[in-house]
Amino acid sequence: MKDLRDFIEVLRDRGRLTVIDTPVDPVLEMTEIADRVVKSGGPALLFTKPRGYTVPVLMNQFGSHERMCLALRASSYEELAGRVTKLTELEVPGGTWEKLKALARLKQLAALQPRLVKAGACQEVVLTGERVDLEALPILQCWPLDGGRYITLPLVFTRHPVTGVRNVGMYRLQVFDKRTTGMHWHLHKDAAENYQACEKRMEVAVAIGTDPALTYAATAPVPGSIDELLFAGFLRGEAVELVQCRTVDLQVPAHAEFVLEGYVDVDERRVEGPFGDHTGYYSLADEYPVFHVTALTHRRDPIYSTTIVGRPPMEDTYLGKATERVFLPLMRLTLPELVDWDLPKEGGFHNCVLISVKKRYPLHARKVMHALWGMGQMQFCKCIVVVDAEVDVHDYGQVAWRVLSNVDWRRDVVVSEGPLDVLDHSAPQPLWGAKVGIDATTKGSAEGHQREWPPDVDMSADVKARIDGLWPALGLPGLEGTGADGRTSAES
Repeated sequence: MKDLRDFIEVLRDRGRLTVIDTPVDPVLEMTEIADRVVKSGGPALLFTKPRGYTVPVLMNQFGSHERMCLALRASSYEELAGRVTKLTELEVPGGTWEKLKALARLKQLAALQPRLVKAGACQEVVLTGERVDLEALPILQCWPLDGGRYITLPLVFTRHPVTGVRNVGMYRLQVFDKRTTGMHWHLHKDAAENYQACEKRMEVAVAIGTDPALTYAATAPVPGSIDELLFAGFLRGEAVELVQCRTVDLQVPAHAEFVLEGYVDVDERRVEGPFGDHTGYYSLADEYPVFHVTALTHRRDPIYSTTIVGRPPMEDTYLGKATERVFLPLMRLTLPELVDWDLPKEGGFHNCVLISVKKRYPLHARKVMHALWGMGQMQFCKCIVVVDAEVDVHDYGQVAWRVLSNVDWRRDVVVSEGPLDVLDHSAPQPLWGAKVGIDATTKGSAEGHQREWPPDVDMSADVKARIDGLWPALGLPGLEGTGADGRTSAES
């Protein structure tokens, strides 16, 4: 599977794609259809006749755990996390065999570096200058109060003007006219850092409709020192092929459906927004850089790939879950006490995190909270809940029970201040505000709890085993045996 088309065929073969031949308007109508489908767990959608356009539109390609794993070339999140874990085994190998295995891993990783090729399908049609017309593409207006039409699934390529390090991120583009868009990168993002380091003008390229593993990599919170294209190569098990752009000195995926080439000037900004965002609220209009498109290249029969965001669950729910699972092994490099974590979709993934830890000393939970607030995009987290190692953080009822039972609100709550996502409308001012950490772990005398801490109510293992054996003969058809802990007999 080398590109988006191969993925579409995989979805078609597995019965996970619905082709819609009925004319549908990209203005609002496609959003309403896709919103209903994703919230009901439905298939990917290929609109073959967007009203007023000839280019098909693909939506909801990531809209299930199964499709997300297919996109990342994995049978499950667990398998993918296992691959990441092997990659992060940094112990110095002892014997000769261990050294050879470590060398093989490094050689394999080196082979996954992106490589430049002479020609690519993304440049089968090349339009420059006056021939560029973004308004000919079936770009969506997603929600009624949006400021216009938005390219919502773009891979934005930039390069730091001093270090030359490439960055690939995903930042929405509001179409202003045939050859200009907004460039909605936030202050805290890597591309914004590249932009701020420029003296006058920065070249930009945008790829639309790429291999889904590459699309995911552009959303992933990889450290700035790691090339997103190398990460995509790791996910794909194959290096990403790039071609040289025609009007800017950047390289883009050779098999992309569309590529926009152009530039932003550091002294030019324009009001962009509002936009119905992944928080479920409209992000407000504000000034952002302006992207001038100098070339539009595409395949001869391109497919326009897009997504919608809004009140969860949406398609980005599954992108967020993949990030949660893939980056757990990486988090453990810094926080080895971390057992598991969950990023609830209702919190937009970065607004809330539930953490289980192997607690070893007083105020250990607070150490974890502050460590998380100091790590990349976790700086935006508004609420961190820490529970003991045996708590299943994916069972929200279990977490709520621990919080409501174990927390003394004066002793166990930390309120701090720090950076927040610019989309956070609750902060009294943009970009920073208050955050809360909740320590729902077991407390002892060293943390000021002088009373005895009661044990959990749970049945003994031998009694559970006996009842498991008796259960089929008890005449309780249609009922699974559950104990006081709420688990079925099979789970116990």
